[in-house]
Amino acid sequence: MATTAAQPPSTHLPALQTARTWLAGRLEAERDQLPLWLPVMVGAGVAAWFALPNSGAWRAALLSGLAIAFFAAAVGKGGRGGRAVTVGGVAFSLGVALIWAKADRAAAPVLQRPVIVRVVGRIERVDQLPARGLVRLRLSDLQWIDRAPLYAPDRIRVNVADRDKPAGLVPKARVELRARLMPPPAPAVPGAYDFARVAWFDGIGATGRALGPVRIVSGGDLREPVRTRLSRHILSQVSGSPGGIAAALATGDTGGIDDADQEAMRASGLAHLLSVSGLHITAAVGITMLMASRLLALNMRLAITGRVPLLAAMCGAVAALGYTWLTGSEVPTVRSCIAALLVLAAMAIGREALTLRLVATGALVVLLLWPETLAGPSFQLSFAAVTAIIALSEHPRVRTWFAPRDDGWRGRFLRGGASLLLTGLVVEFALMPIAVFHFHKAGIYGALANIVAIPLTTFVVMPLEAIALLLDAVHLGAPIWWLAGRALELLLWIAHTTASAPGATTALPVMPWTAFALIVGGGLWLALWRTDWRRLGIVPVVIGVGWTLLTPAPDVLVTGDGRHAALRMSDGRIALLRDRAGDYARSTLAEAGGADEVPVALSDQAAAQCSRDLCRATLSAGGRQWRVLATKSSYLVPIADMIAACRSADIVVSDRRLPRGCTPRWLRLDRTALSQTGGVAITLATGNVRTVYRPGDAHPWVLAAMNAASAHKPRRSSNRRPIDTSR
Repeated sequence: MATTAAQPPSTHLPALQTARTWLAGRLEAERDQLPLWLPVMVGAGVAAWFALPNSGAWRAALLSGLAIAFFAAAVGKGGRGGRAVTVGGVAFSLGVALIWAKADRAAAPVLQRPVIVRVVGRIERVDQLPARGLVRLRLSDLQWIDRAPLYAPDRIRVNVADRDKPAGLVPKARVELRARLMPPPAPAVPGAYDFARVAWFDGIGATGRALGPVRIVSGGDLREPVRTRLSRHILSQVSGSPGGIAAALATGDTGGIDDADQEAMRASGLAHLLSVSGLHITAAVGITMLMASRLLALNMRLAITGRVPLLAAMCGAVAALGYTWLTGSEVPTVRSCIAALLVLAAMAIGREALTLRLVATGALVVLLLWPETLAGPSFQLSFAAVTAIIALSEHPRVRTWFAPRDDGWRGRFLRGGASLLLTGLVVEFALMPIAVFHFHKAGIYGALANIVAIPLTTFVVMPLEAIALLLDAVHLGAPIWWLAGRALELLLWIAHTTASAPGATTALPVMPWTAFALIVGGGLWLALWRTDWRRLGIVPVVIGVGWTLLTPAPDVLVTGDGRHAALRMSDGRIALLRDRAGDYARSTLAEAGGADEVPVALSDQAAAQCSRDLCRATLSAGGRQWRVLATKSSYLVPIADMIAACRSADIVVSDRRLPRGCTPRWLRLDRTALSQTGGVAITLATGNVRTVYRPGDAHPWVLAAMNAASAHKPRRSSNRRPIDTSR
C-alpha cells in the first residue's frame, strides 16, 4: 500500500499569524483612537479624486476601497483590525463618491472666450472692497441684451468701481450693466491659485468688470443689509486698515484692509486673525457666556438650581449662530460654529469639551456637506491648527509639565508663557507645510508674533469692539473706539515688524504634491495615535521635508496665455519678459519660482538681448548653455527671419501661433501648445517640464478651461515690419 509523505508546514502561515496578532494588539491598545481615522479616510477619498486624472481612475479608486473593505470583512473574522479596515475602505470610497457627485451637481455653463456684453441679473451677493475702490457683485438669473454669448453662464461675478455703483445695491435686486467678461482663469503656472476649480463648485461661469455705471432695474433698497451697514459703521469709527481689521472681526468683511497690510499679516503668520474662524467664534461665545453667567447669577433662585452654566451655554450657542449669520455664513465660519456647538453640547451633558473626537466630528460634518473645501488652504490650516493644539494638550508629558501647581503667581506666569510658546511653535510647524504648498512661503517668527497677537485680539480688541458697539446705541462708544483703534495699530505694528525682520519669510519653489501628502500623512499619524508606534510618522514627514528642500526651483516659467515668461538668472533672481507686467503676474511668477527678491526686467540683464519684438536669453544649467527665445510685441515678423531665429533656440515662447516651420531644438510653447498644456514650469538641469493641465486630466473645470483656451483666437495684427533684433 502506497504511503503519502507528510507535507512540511508552510513557513508563511506562522509569519502571517504573527503579523495579524501584532496588528490586533496594536489596534486594541489604540481602540479609543480608531474613530478619529474615519474623517481621515473620507478625506483621503476626496483627495484621491482630486489627484487622479479621469473617470476610469476615479471608478477604480472607488471600487478598490470597496474591494478592500469586503476582503477585510471576509478574512478579519470579526476582529478589531478587520472591522477597522472595513470601515476605512468604505469611508475612502464614500469620499470619492461624495466629491465626484458634488462636481457633477455643480456643473454649469462656462464662458468660452472674453466678451463685452450688456446683461441684466439678480444680485446674489455684494462684497464691499473699499480699500480697492470696488464692490463685487455675484449675479444670477441672467438675461442677455442683444445676444447671449457662446455657452452663456448661469452665474457671473463682476467688479464695479465705486464711481459706477448706485445706492441700493442689495441682494435680490435686479441690475443692468455693461461688462467685459472672461472665463474663470486656470492657474497661471503650475502651483498657482486655481480659481477655475473654486468657480466651478460655486457655479460661477464667468468673471469680469463693469464698463460704466450700473443701473438698478428693480428691487433696490436704500437700506443696506445688516452686515454691510455694520461694516460701514465700523469703518466710520476707525479709519484705514485698523478699521478694516475691526470690520473683519465683526462681519468677516476684509475689503477695508490695504493690500500692503494684508501682505504683512500673511508674512508674519497673523493672516488667520482676518478670517472669522475658530478663534473669533470662541471669543464671541466666551464673552457671551461670561456676561450671561454673571447676569443670571444675580437671580438667587436660579443660581441655587445650578442651571446657570446650562443657560449660559445656550446663550453662547445663540451667539455662535448669530455671529455666523452676521459674518456671511462662509464655510470656515460654519465649520467653526459647528465645532462650538459641539463643545457647548459636551459641556451641557458633563463631558470633556475639547477632544480630538470633537475635531474629527467637525471635520466629518464639513466633508459630508462641502467635500470640495478639502483642497483649499482654509480647511487645511484651521483643522491642522486645532488638531495640533489638542493633540499637544492631550499628551501625558505635556500635561505633566503644565499641570496647575501651588507655586505662586510668578510660577503660574512663567508656566503659562512657556505653554503659549510651545503651543505656538507646534502650531507653526503644523501649518508651515500647508503654507509652503499653497503660498510657497515659510514663516519663521510667526509663533512669537502669535504669542502677543492672539491674546491682544481675543482679550483686548474683540471685547473693546463689542463694548463700543453696545455703547454706540446711546452714542457713547467713541472713547472705546479710540482704544480699539490704538490696539489695532499695535497689531499692525507687530505684523509689519515681524514681516520686515531679517529672514522672516523664506520663499520656496512649488512643493511636489506627493511630498505634501507624505508630510500630511505622517503628521496625522503622529497626532492621532497614542502608543509608541506614533513615532513611525516621523519617517514620512522627514522624507516629505527632504523632498521639498531638494526640489530645484524652475529655470523657466511661462503663463498659460504665453504673455508672461520668467527666467532664473545665474544670480538667482527672477527676470520678467515684459517690463510692464502687472502686480499679480509679478507676484505669481516670483512665488512659483521660489524667489524672495522683487523680479527684474529681462531686458536689463547681461545674459539677454531684447528688442521691441524679441528677447534672446542664454541660461546655464546641467553643464550646458540653453538659448531661450520669446516674442514681445504683437507685430507679425517675416516668416523666414522668424524660422531662422527659432532654429537657433532651444526653447521658443510666444503668446501667438507661430509658423509651422518654427522648430526649436527642444521645446516650442506658442498659443497652440499652451492651450493644451496651460502654464509651464521648466527645470533645465533635469529636463523636467511641469504643466498646469496634465495629460488625460478630465476634471470638469480643467476641460472647461482647456475649451476656453482653444476657443480663444490668437491675437493677430495687420501691422508688419522687419524684425528688430537690435539691443
